[in-house]
Amino acid sequence: MPDTPPLRIGIAGTSFMGRAHSNAWLQAPRFFDLSRPIELRVACGRDRVAAEEFARRWGWQSVETDWRALVARDDIDVIDISVPQAMHAAVAIAAARAGKHVFCEKPLALTRADAEAMLEAVRRAGVCHYVNHNYRRVPAIQLAKKLIDDGQLGRIFHWRATYQQDWIIDPEFPLTWHLQKEHAGSGPHGDLNSHSVDLAHFLVGRIESVSCLTARFVGERPLPGDGAATFSVGSRADATARGQVTVEDASLMHVQFASGAIGSFEATRFAAGRKNRNRFEIYGSEGSLAFDLERMNELEFYSRNDPEHARGFRTILVTEACHPYVGRWWPPGHTIGYEHTFVHAVADFVTAIHTGTPIHPDFDDGLQVIAVLEAGLESAASGRRVTVPISPPLEGGSS
Repeated sequence: MPDTPPLRIGIAGTSFMGRAHSNAWLQAPRFFDLSRPIELRVACGRDRVAAEEFARRWGWQSVETDWRALVARDDIDVIDISVPQAMHAAVAIAAARAGKHVFCEKPLALTRADAEAMLEAVRRAGVCHYVNHNYRRVPAIQLAKKLIDDGQLGRIFHWRATYQQDWIIDPEFPLTWHLQKEHAGSGPHGDLNSHSVDLAHFLVGRIESVSCLTARFVGERPLPGDGAATFSVGSRADATARGQVTVEDASLMHVQFASGAIGSFEATRFAAGRKNRNRFEIYGSEGSLAFDLERMNELEFYSRNDPEHARGFRTILVTEACHPYVGRWWPPGHTIGYEHTFVHAVADFVTAIHTGTPIHPDFDDGLQVIAVLEAGLESAASGRRVTVPISPPLEGGSS
């Protein structure tokens, strides 16, 4: 690519997702034949010293401490949004208005109204937009999609999803931003269920109505000190100072799909022993599928079309070069991990920019997820089933 100008990246956010995204930008050109070289131009974080250390470690050329300055720079083509979702709308809308392509971490926004404004901004600007529901890019989930599209499951009747963690089960875990509605919007219902709802849309189709129950098990927590973050207690500024938890700790949601299928979603951070268990099951007239992130290189498949004496769930090891993305990595049987899904997303995003073709999930897909989640919270508050508003319509066949 000697005559191809580099795609210049600016990233907002230098914590957990900032690291995951930085690694992806570094690794993608090493394993994928990208249409343009990647240049890690600017990292943005509020603390200059921490941002400079982050930039040194991950290879970013310079730093900013204000996301507005980042977006305004004329030496950046892409804004990578890796900050908490309360900031997503402001950064994405400003980036689109500045003509930048937008790579945004999930969930897309705090509210449906914010998500609609983000979608309008990127459409009006004509920039490439992507929301990082990275599990779509697990090879086993791509295989699940192919089996469904090939009719191997027949008519789908049931979807069951559970996303379980346990990192706040200790009532003395500090009151990080994840537990405050003004910063996170909701708890695991939005954070974890956003992944599950996106996968349900991808594999089963549009969700039409929801009924939801939420629970809060711990009402107040110590205020956080330095270093408190996702999965990390850090220090405590004052062991006696406490604040109110304003999001749910667990969510149970039942849904009706437009196809007539029914589904369930469980999301919790109070499942002792479960660090990041993301599992779904799909049952159809001709067969069934099951996936568990704790065994992410495997897909369970049952076919009613097998001979009766040989029927049973088979475990497919999804590590052959014929499986999506796998051929870019290691020989057959050599597994990949969580971080690889981010690399796959970056590779597809760069290709989408180069070819001018859509990438999914985009902001339209992200909006549909937020609409389901918001309807779920409305249902939990009212005790009634809620119809999911569709505006704009979910584009058929998103992939």
